[in-house]
Amino acid sequence: MKRLSTPGALAVATREIRWIARDRVALFLIFGVPLIAFGLLAATFRDAVIRDLRVSVVDADRTAISRVYVQAIASAPSVTVAERSGDLTGAMHAIRSGAAIAAVYIPPDFEHDFLARKHPQIVVFYNRQFFTPGNNAASALAKAIDAATATLPPPPAAGAGYRPGRLVVEQYVLTNPALNFAQFLLRAVLPTVLHVVVAVAAGYSVGSEFSARSRKAWLRAAGGSPLAALLGKLAPLFGVFVMMMVVVAVIIHGLYGIPFRGDSVMMGAAACLLVIAYLSIGALLQLLVRKLAVGLSLTAVFCSPAFGFAGVGFPLFGMNGFALFWGSLLPLRWYVQILFDQAARGLPTYVSAEPFAILGAIATAAFGLAWLRLRAIAGRPSRAAPAAPREPAFDPRGGVGGAMFAEWRRILNDSGAFALIVLSPLLYGFFYPQPYLGEVLRRIPVAVVDQDGTELSREIVATLDADEAVTVAARATTMTQAHALLARREVFAILAIPEGAQRDVLKGDRARIAAYVDSAYFLLYNRTLQGFSEAVATVGGRIATGGARDDGSLAYAAAARRAPVEVVSQPLFNPTGGYASYVVPAAFVLILQQTLLMGVASLGGLAFERAGSDGRSRRGGARAILGQGLAHLCLATPGVALYLIVLPRVYGFSTLGKPLDLLLFSAPFLLAVSFLAQFAGQWFRRRESAVLLFVATSLPLFFTVGVSWPQEAIPEGIRLASRLMPSTSAIDGLVRINQMGADLHDVSRDFMTLWALAGLYGVLAAATSRILGGERLRHAQ
Repeated sequence: MKRLSTPGALAVATREIRWIARDRVALFLIFGVPLIAFGLLAATFRDAVIRDLRVSVVDADRTAISRVYVQAIASAPSVTVAERSGDLTGAMHAIRSGAAIAAVYIPPDFEHDFLARKHPQIVVFYNRQFFTPGNNAASALAKAIDAATATLPPPPAAGAGYRPGRLVVEQYVLTNPALNFAQFLLRAVLPTVLHVVVAVAAGYSVGSEFSARSRKAWLRAAGGSPLAALLGKLAPLFGVFVMMMVVVAVIIHGLYGIPFRGDSVMMGAAACLLVIAYLSIGALLQLLVRKLAVGLSLTAVFCSPAFGFAGVGFPLFGMNGFALFWGSLLPLRWYVQILFDQAARGLPTYVSAEPFAILGAIATAAFGLAWLRLRAIAGRPSRAAPAAPREPAFDPRGGVGGAMFAEWRRILNDSGAFALIVLSPLLYGFFYPQPYLGEVLRRIPVAVVDQDGTELSREIVATLDADEAVTVAARATTMTQAHALLARREVFAILAIPEGAQRDVLKGDRARIAAYVDSAYFLLYNRTLQGFSEAVATVGGRIATGGARDDGSLAYAAAARRAPVEVVSQPLFNPTGGYASYVVPAAFVLILQQTLLMGVASLGGLAFERAGSDGRSRRGGARAILGQGLAHLCLATPGVALYLIVLPRVYGFSTLGKPLDLLLFSAPFLLAVSFLAQFAGQWFRRRESAVLLFVATSLPLFFTVGVSWPQEAIPEGIRLASRLMPSTSAIDGLVRINQMGADLHDVSRDFMTLWALAGLYGVLAAATSRILGGERLRHAQ
């Protein structure tokens, strides 16, 4: 290669571009991984509005009126009647097994009680362990039942007389009026995936100088200047990833047609700062440890849980002190705040000045620390590479047991593999749940605009302030003041009581109370609206009963007048609606897969590094694959026990499953992951390839499982393809066993799928070894 005549940042950048073009792993990491992830996530959220959630109907009345309700449910766009169970036992089995997300129970004598004005109930049981689909199904069913009630002729009145008017909450949805999930989730998920790739790519580029490449050549190309060396190293990656941010914007605003409401210049600058920050962090971690594999592992630990700490799923003000502190150190947390304030909410630029300044400070500090570290080690002699330990040989005469013990020794003697397979679950077990441990949002700050100034309006405000979900943080005199508080994030919703509300109630008319709720964050939106509805309904009930006892006959009669049929929504398995109880058990299973997958696959690349094709072929025989799988099963089982038995009890999650069922179900899961990793490892020539290619897949895999985003909204092709990953069946089955009390019969489909995957990947691993071994022999001849 012709030597560049003028050393400096440009020479380093040119050298870096040539290396990227030659290194197929780097090319795929920088271009392939983000584009594939973007395409997968964009297709997953293609149906931005959830429809056709499967429900079960138990019609124990079987009359003309009950059939009206069944038909209304079947006609609702958001749900579909998947089955009609004969009793509640069958309906509960349908929910536990995944055949339905909710069940509707119409009791016996429903028609008789309706005509007799006895205020009959229809009970909706919904699976709140699957948070988003369960809550959406419950809301859709309640609306369908109310619509059916409105079509029926009212029962004959018991008598006429004065009746006060009703209080009605009118919803005004701000930011995302269509409640488009793509606008909420996809906008934040795509940059989250990219920030992992950015940091890992920078780490790979810098760390390779301490392994396969030459640190001296790097600094020589820079003319001995550490600053030029770092700038030139990161400049090509900066250009590529800024273009990837443009691709993200095209997907969101072009493909999905989601409007951009804020300052595009500030948003572009924030995107550049985000890329600079994570390029610098990836470089800094490598410069600190100067070991490529260790540095990549640290980068993965730093970046992978960032989505939770950014406050997208669970809002920041509901987090504990540690989560707030750690999140404040993450550039993604501040970028997401700017993203939602500018792109989604369209706030004035000055509102985002503080998070923008903090993001800039973090990016500057990270780059400065990386430069100082490079300057500190620039003049030091290169470390002598430690002698590679002898590869534990597999004696074919030892059979499966010999392979298992050889793999045990190999993992215990290799710090990188041991850290990924054994130690990482311990770290993630503490670290990952922290943002969500607040479980339920309480005391959400809201503003009240009381334009009525009457006893009724004051009662509404006092009841609202006493509600668990919200607190009256401000009492504005005008809507302009209230919206200014909303823009500054001092409140998240506004309740406006119009002038004449009490007069309308006394006249017997409806009094409409306006609720302006910001839907930029869906959990905040739903919880705030719940608080408003509860407070207004409580006051409305007191008006209707004239202050009578809530459990008295007057209250009962008033409720019957207001609504001839009562809809009782009964959440199952996660009755308090705890966010950690919903997201963490599923994430734990995915963490088990990803750590085992990267650890075992890295051993395949390590075997090739140390012994070439011979080392790879020694790991590829059928007995070796089975024995190694059993070793991985034994080493990963303590992590399973920690995640499924110990930590759920420590964190207070529901644990309805039997430990034996959990361990039996986990066995094919761990074997399937092991054999998949051994199959993938056969193709790797370097140990770090596993971390480079798999670390950014966690978030896309989580959203294709069906826990966070319903299966009915996922395209059929993606849903079928996701079944090829063991985590899809494992998350579904283990969550149903542990959090929902299912047995192995209820999750038999998932159980058999995992055994099938274990067999498939075991055969593929053995076949790949034979194919690659045959190619080696042909080349040798």
